[in-house]
Amino acid sequence: MRIRDWDQNLKVRLLGESLMNITFWIFFPFLTIYFTEAFGAGLAGVLLIVSQVFSVIANLLGGYYADRFGRKKMMVVASIGQGVSFFIFGFANSPWFHSAVTAFICFTAAGVFGSFYYPASQAMIADVVDEKNRSHVFAVFYTSMNISVVIGPVIGGIFFADYRFELLVFAAIACFLLGVLLVKYTRETAPVWAGGQHRVRKKWYSTLIEQAKSYHVIVKDKIFMLFIFAGILISQTYMQLDLILPVFTKQAIPETDLLHLLHFTGEQLYGFILSENGLIVALFSVAATKWVTRYRERNVFVLSSLLYAISIYLFGVWISSIVFIFSMLLFSLGELIVTGIQQDFVSKLSPPEMRAQYFAAASLRNTIGRTIAPVSIPLAGWIGYKGTFSILAVLAVMSAGMYVLMFRQYEKKRLSA
Repeated sequence: MRIRDWDQNLKVRLLGESLMNITFWIFFPFLTIYFTEAFGAGLAGVLLIVSQVFSVIANLLGGYYADRFGRKKMMVVASIGQGVSFFIFGFANSPWFHSAVTAFICFTAAGVFGSFYYPASQAMIADVVDEKNRSHVFAVFYTSMNISVVIGPVIGGIFFADYRFELLVFAAIACFLLGVLLVKYTRETAPVWAGGQHRVRKKWYSTLIEQAKSYHVIVKDKIFMLFIFAGILISQTYMQLDLILPVFTKQAIPETDLLHLLHFTGEQLYGFILSENGLIVALFSVAATKWVTRYRERNVFVLSSLLYAISIYLFGVWISSIVFIFSMLLFSLGELIVTGIQQDFVSKLSPPEMRAQYFAAASLRNTIGRTIAPVSIPLAGWIGYKGTFSILAVLAVMSAGMYVLMFRQYEKKRLSA
């Protein structure tokens, strides 16, 4: 399915979100350093966890509201909210005013509005794209994001330290522009959009009860819960990309020569393999998704988990720059082949009237995984890196087994329907 044949909603979003993602990744990788310098490592860590908790809650609420009030409305509100947050964030780092506390509050608010945006945006794709082409469209959006991840930090490394105010204001303008594009050039796509019905005032607790009942239906979906649990297990592998892996690479390979041509320190080698991952995913996501759609989804999910398992195990047991580069190739392949189909699988499991809530709940794979993953760092101190990487590989293999169990139940359900 060519981009020119896409629904106008998706064309507008691809343009607007690409600009917003690039501006976001210009400064986002440097915010941990910024808050650590402002508050100290201990307090900054606690504050970032608190910020993540707010984002998790907002994500679930965003899914509920996108199904009840419409995708477009939630995305417009989220875009404008992020724009305001980034603008005040920039003002808190301006020549006239400086406040790390205000900056952190705005950073948290931007994360909350971003979490409102995500489930509505994913559900909109599923709303307007037929099942045959969904994986491809999801892969294109994922590719766009990864291009931003490659380009943004390079620009940020040059400008963030001296032009923080200007970058944050530019990010705010990008968010406002996306909001305007959504208002003027997109339409509502929710299958059941009872906007008028929800103008009736309700007490705050009745709304929360309604949301709890709605997500309770999702929790009772055994196939979907297996999908989430398998995702949490496998996330322990790919979350290490910016946790244990940079620390290990720096310690394990202080200096190395690559084929007697290039000389790397451990930090430079980590930067090289990180760029390798970003480029592979950005360049080949769409092609890989098109290729894997020929095969059974079960086999693709299982193969992805096994590739993660092999790659993370090789990192820990074979200390070599060549092996690290090869391991990252396997790691990237594991990421590539499920890029589009996992979002498409969520859309298959979800009833149309609860689609955004399913996407919100599915994101718990990453949010819960991100909460657990840092345990690998003290674990490496207790049992060593080889043992830690071996445990991570076992978790990835366990996720493969859980995917097998999930697809058995899924195929049974399809046959009985």
